[in-house]
Amino acid sequence: MSAAEAVTDGAGGPAAEFWLVVGTGLAGRRIVGELTDACERLLTGRYKVVHTDELLLGVHGGRLTLHDLDGAPLAAPAVAYARMSSALLSTDREITLLRHLEAMGTVLLNPTGAVLACVNKFWHLQQLAVAGLPVPDTRSYADAPLAKVIDAGVPEPCVVKAVRGQQGRQVFLAPDAAMLRAVQGSLKDDSPYVFQRYVAHSHGRDLRVVVVDGRAVAAQVRSAADGDLRSNLALGGTAELCPGRYPAGEELAVRAAEALGLGVAGVDLLFEPDGGFTICEVNVHVGWRAYMTEVAPAVVTACRARLDAVGGAGAGIGPGTGPGPVSGAGPVT
Repeated sequence: MSAAEAVTDGAGGPAAEFWLVVGTGLAGRRIVGELTDACERLLTGRYKVVHTDELLLGVHGGRLTLHDLDGAPLAAPAVAYARMSSALLSTDREITLLRHLEAMGTVLLNPTGAVLACVNKFWHLQQLAVAGLPVPDTRSYADAPLAKVIDAGVPEPCVVKAVRGQQGRQVFLAPDAAMLRAVQGSLKDDSPYVFQRYVAHSHGRDLRVVVVDGRAVAAQVRSAADGDLRSNLALGGTAELCPGRYPAGEELAVRAAEALGLGVAGVDLLFEPDGGFTICEVNVHVGWRAYMTEVAPAVVTACRARLDAVGGAGAGIGPGTGPGPVSGAGPVT
């Protein structure tokens, strides 16, 4: 019996070697469609689009299992790439699924630990700073009262961000600590904030670099609308493609993705007055515009390279045939 036959035996037919895992609310989105089209061209007959609400996770006889909603056992794929909403990401749901797949032997293009690091804006700053990469001077906290955090000293002026904010939401510029004291009572307290050095030279613009497998495959300068601090396109900003225009920025973006262990990342860089760059943040579930046609094929090519490296075939199947107990799986909070 071949390796492929061994991992699909009892799993209801041939197993897909690669899964494109699609999270809640993302079915039918353009980017999922682009990735699916690229899979059809580059991984014909080897892939499957799997939605997170179609899977059942389990443990049977000390082994990890996967089933569909009809109760049929599923083989874990050899390689998977997950497209999920960072805003909705939960350690009890999506992260649990990613841990389960990794523990069953699946190679994730963006490993669980790297996904977790990017969900929290301060977590990935920690890792980037330890790696010696340029990040803004930043203050944050765990349980301290916000008023006392401000009194203890924050950069002035500073950019204020919720650690779990997305698409420019819960981000604003505070000119000084007095203004922060005036508004701190109106700030949501469901998660901490970071207070970062304001890079005035980059006000309302940044360089977004999409990195795939250690290579900058797309770059664009994003500019805010109406003098806003935030250059997010979701808030009405504009973008100009600029591949190769800022090689130092693209190189820094590649190093940032590497430091976090990401196979796919969107790295946002701030322009410094001396011509250099500072890393603003790194996005694990990076979006891209329809005109950035090189991104989806690059992502699927990276997945195919990992399939070739592991020899294809599934990672493991249901009751009694998967790997043993979990060890070394990524952290949860």
